[in-house]
Amino acid sequence: MHAVQTMRAIVIPAFGEADVLSLREVPVPEPGPREIAIDVAYAGVNYAEVLFRSGGVPELPLPFVPGIEVSGTVRALGAEVTAFEIGQPVAALSIVGGGGYAEVVTVPAELAFPLEPDRISEEALAIAAASPSNLATAYLILREVARIRPGETVLVHAAAGGVGSLIGQMARRLGAACVIGTVGSPDKVAYAQDLGYDAVFLRDGYAEAVMELTAGEGADIVVDPVGGALREEALRLLKPLGRLVAMGNAGGAGDVRQSVNELWFASKAVLGFNLQQLSGYAPRLVADAATTALAMALRGEIRVDVTGVLPLREAAEAHRRIEARRTTGKLALKVR
Repeated sequence: MHAVQTMRAIVIPAFGEADVLSLREVPVPEPGPREIAIDVAYAGVNYAEVLFRSGGVPELPLPFVPGIEVSGTVRALGAEVTAFEIGQPVAALSIVGGGGYAEVVTVPAELAFPLEPDRISEEALAIAAASPSNLATAYLILREVARIRPGETVLVHAAAGGVGSLIGQMARRLGAACVIGTVGSPDKVAYAQDLGYDAVFLRDGYAEAVMELTAGEGADIVVDPVGGALREEALRLLKPLGRLVAMGNAGGAGDVRQSVNELWFASKAVLGFNLQQLSGYAPRLVADAATTALAMALRGEIRVDVTGVLPLREAAEAHRRIEARRTTGKLALKVR
């Protein structure tokens, strides 16, 4: 009888504060027929994982290993996988089943992306781990959901965050004429401005400033990961034919109810975006978006800031920083 191989992993044993995250020895997963197993080098840290840990997804099966994006090398191939080789460097979205905060993770082969071997420094691996979910999100929201058109004005809430720091840049690359950001504290204004936003405002009282900047017209697209009062105000700031994209509720406020009659009277639209749901429903679409956007980042066309790298055992500290809104850019965990 063969001994079961084990690995280190961060486990959510029960919902709660960051301290519930536990470093444990767990069995090494084996890939299914259409999956690959990856020896994880780095794992990105996301608000989604904070949500999982705190009970925001009550149907999550416990114990659970979080982690929706990684970089590393291919460890093993499923029986039906032919597009990868063992030892090949890759980035991947582990968003369908989680598992990225571990030494080994299995992912659908469709959600893994080859990396160029001659460009794989430690820095590149950290960037590759910390960016697939946010880059794919930025690209898909603008290209597929909001259907951005050249010359439009885009307003992005949480402009200094992991997603917001990329959406502003991506909007510019896709033809936006004016990109406006909001942030929650004064210390984040300069960082967001450095990312190329035309204007950055504090969330308190930002609406008047946006209307003044746009000569009273407002925005064509608003991207909102915060929710609550910001979401209600965003609808008022939209031009006719404007699109509000709701893609999170980082503020933790209650749901915002919107009258459909008001939308059609005003010729405005509210759209939703959930990367996890799309990764299961349309993995090829998500993979193509991540591949395109990651290539842009590795060519230097989109700046991805990994502003902190912590060892795997300090995952709880990474979560605390995100919850305290003390981060700009993206955090990563060094697994190996």
